[in-house]
Amino acid sequence: MTSILDQYEHAQATYSTPSARKVPEPVVPGFIDARMTNEEIPIFSRKAIDFKPESPITHLTVCDNFLVMAMSGGILMRLHLEHPEDSERVEVFKAGEDRIHKMFLDPTGRHLIISFESTENVYLSRNSKKPKSIAKLKGHHIDSVGWNWQNANDNTTGAILLGTSKGLIFETELSTNDESRFWQGNLDQYLKQLFNLQGGEPVTGIEFDRMPSESMTEYQYYILVTTPGKLYQFLGTVSKTAEPPMFQQLFQKFEEHEKIQYQELPGDFGYSELRLFFPKFREPAKKFAWMTGPGVYYGDIDTSGKLGPYNVVSNQMLMRYPKDDDRNVHNPFSMVITEFHALLLFSDRLKAFCLLNEQVIYDEPFLETYGKLMGLCKDPLKGMIWVYTSQKVFKYKVTREARDVWQMYLDKGEFELAKEYCRDNLAHRDKVVTKQAEFLFGKERYLESAEMYAQTQTSFEEVALKFIRLDDKDALRKLLHKKLESLRPQDKTQMTMLVTWLIELYLNQLGELKEQQLEASPRFKLIQEEFQTFLKQTRVKDCVVHNKHVVYDLIASHGDVVDLVFFARLMQDYEKVVSHHIQYDNYRGALEVLSKQSDTSLYYKFSPLLIQHIPKDTVKAWMAQGSHLDPRKLIPALVQYDHKKHPDQGNDVINYLQYCVDNLKNKDQAIHNYLLSLYAQLQPDKLMGYLQDQDQELCYDLKYGLRLCSEYGLKKECVHIYSLMELYEEAVELALTVDVELAKDKAKKLNEEDVELRKKLWLRIARHVVEEEKDVKQAMAFLHDCDLLKIEDILPFFPDFVTIDHFKDAIVSSLQEYNQDIERLKEEMEEATNSAEEIRKEIQGFRNKYAQVKALDKCSKCGFPLMTRAFYLFPCQHKFHSDCLIEEILPNLTGKIGSKVKELQKKLAEREDSRQSVIGKPDPEITSKQTLKAELDDLVASECIYCGIYMIRSIDKPFIDDNEEDVGWL
Repeated sequence: MTSILDQYEHAQATYSTPSARKVPEPVVPGFIDARMTNEEIPIFSRKAIDFKPESPITHLTVCDNFLVMAMSGGILMRLHLEHPEDSERVEVFKAGEDRIHKMFLDPTGRHLIISFESTENVYLSRNSKKPKSIAKLKGHHIDSVGWNWQNANDNTTGAILLGTSKGLIFETELSTNDESRFWQGNLDQYLKQLFNLQGGEPVTGIEFDRMPSESMTEYQYYILVTTPGKLYQFLGTVSKTAEPPMFQQLFQKFEEHEKIQYQELPGDFGYSELRLFFPKFREPAKKFAWMTGPGVYYGDIDTSGKLGPYNVVSNQMLMRYPKDDDRNVHNPFSMVITEFHALLLFSDRLKAFCLLNEQVIYDEPFLETYGKLMGLCKDPLKGMIWVYTSQKVFKYKVTREARDVWQMYLDKGEFELAKEYCRDNLAHRDKVVTKQAEFLFGKERYLESAEMYAQTQTSFEEVALKFIRLDDKDALRKLLHKKLESLRPQDKTQMTMLVTWLIELYLNQLGELKEQQLEASPRFKLIQEEFQTFLKQTRVKDCVVHNKHVVYDLIASHGDVVDLVFFARLMQDYEKVVSHHIQYDNYRGALEVLSKQSDTSLYYKFSPLLIQHIPKDTVKAWMAQGSHLDPRKLIPALVQYDHKKHPDQGNDVINYLQYCVDNLKNKDQAIHNYLLSLYAQLQPDKLMGYLQDQDQELCYDLKYGLRLCSEYGLKKECVHIYSLMELYEEAVELALTVDVELAKDKAKKLNEEDVELRKKLWLRIARHVVEEEKDVKQAMAFLHDCDLLKIEDILPFFPDFVTIDHFKDAIVSSLQEYNQDIERLKEEMEEATNSAEEIRKEIQGFRNKYAQVKALDKCSKCGFPLMTRAFYLFPCQHKFHSDCLIEEILPNLTGKIGSKVKELQKKLAEREDSRQSVIGKPDPEITSKQTLKAELDDLVASECIYCGIYMIRSIDKPFIDDNEEDVGWL
């Protein structure tokens, strides 16, 4: 519980915010200020530690939550702040025998160096309770220690630098190992003096850290050293394989003091402190602060090498110490720094200064009841700040230190840094961006200003009016572009308005350049490219796709044909693009657009016009589309050719139709009929080839083809079509007017079974040859071409004046043929007579032929005695019961014969039943039964089923059917 004195003292503390910082005004609904409802938590808040020392506190240091406190009685108290109950007491000297000069704890809290007033120096590790003397340093007061921030070993300090009150700089390495060489009387092997500052001023501060280096063999270091009035910089390289002392080579090049870089400030008060700020442990230091006589000298650490080979500090500033009401200056005696503040401890109070504007933001006095203020320190790992008096220890917590940094950077005009420190507060960021936009607008950097304004929540109308008043509309376009990018997909109305406005701006700028006749200028081309790129954006296309007519009207009102076509292409409104090209007689451009799109309906719509002007290219485009186009729908375009204007246009149409027929295998009759008509009109020499190709599968109308061929006088083609129509008389009649051989060829194709028609056609050809051509020899040759014609058939066609000499050879030849026929008939009659005689003899022989059947003979099918019922005996000696034979032979008979056999069996069975019913009476149907029996014998017993044709036909029949079960054989 806080004591009354603490509460009173806390009430006396003053907290202030930056003078320029104000509560941000609400920008738009939804922006909420992050400050508390009643009072913000202070950046620095103090808490007293509930501890009463047994003797006055003289020194205190904290690193990595490990606290070491020295008291005047020679007792050292150590404890881990996370486990305060496990505190340790170590006696470092006898009460009254000595006093501690200074005490140093490394960043990890594991290594402690104590320097006594008696010039004795000891080392104490965390795990040890017995300090060990650094004998070689006896006689030196250690005023500063430069710890190795890169050291990751808990058992050793690594290479460290020691600064003494005599201006000497030593390098050493201390270890917790009891067998270490430093504690066995060989400390001088590595305790090495590296440098002696001129004038012997005490080394009040020493810090070093590694710099970035691309070398694979060397490290690069910087070392900052301070005295009460000077700040030294030592920069150099250290070999990665260097033997201790590692910094000896670095300091050797500064033996000539003229090379040393240092900053001297007058008015020192005998002491100073050097502090570095590390963002995180083992990360490079970013800032430094040096508490010296005239004030706090602070700045940034820049290890990039841009500042030269011997300098790492930049942006240096000197913050003067504050004066009291009597205009007196009180000097602090201790200091720590944070990222943006410097905390100074005075004799009666603690003050915190902002390093950005040097304003006091915290001032807290300390009551005398706590004792004398002794010191101030900071835990470099945990960031906690500690203040201690002779009787009390206080802890300071840092809360949201960067809360007001954005406002300070904003006041200084450093907008990028201001934005960096208000990322989490949208209201602050909006204010920064707005100020930056206003600043840029005032500097006439309108494009950059527009980009900034678009990121703010400032009234869009107000900002737009500012840019509308400018002559150059580029900045306004930039504003609208950025505003469009910031809109959400659901803000469709705002998006549509901005897109339309931007289109209007682009068109206005392009129109102005056209009026100035600057269409070939780089600016015109640039704006047009930007316009087209803008239209191609996905969100823009999605926005205008439902408002295309508005954009069309805008572009058309400016007469911008190029962009009108571009936009139509972008919207895939190819009909409009093609119509535009045709309107300007750019037929090839229209065809090119057609070829690059996939809507076949546009081909059907524009092809009738295109083929009249560029038939060859149009046909090529059709062929390129292949089966995607329906040739039937292109017929309106095919019939539009102008043969007078383009003599070859019909040939191009024929090429396309022939492509459809040959490549696409088109069977449409309309296509074939039109191709036939074009052949007849333009390429009659190719018509016969086409007709012959169609003989296998006719795709054209024969009657239409016949009429066309007749109309254009194509007799051979008519003859061919007559033949296909089987009108052979008309074909031969027409062929005789062209060529006798053609007529003969058509007559030969007639079916040989139609003897009368064949003879009639050949007689017609012979009559034509005799009567029209009067060629007796050719007429006689018909007797050899057609075997149906005889000399007597063609003789009536010859005129009366023809002499017998013309027929002599034909008559002789005819008579010889008759004689040969007569002789052949005689031979055939003789052979027939002899064959008949042989048959009579065989029949007579069969009448007397017999076979013996024994009583034990069995049926060849069922194996039962043969004579138990009616049977058949074949000449091959196979024997079958009549019913067995019928059963065996039925599966081999065809459907009709099998049905006939079954029908005869049924009739015979009926006769047998009727005969038994009237037994004893004469059977009037005996003759009919014998007839049925004879007919059945003819069907089933004409030959043996095992030796005749039935067995031959069953050669490919399997022994076991698929539906029969397999039988295992033993």
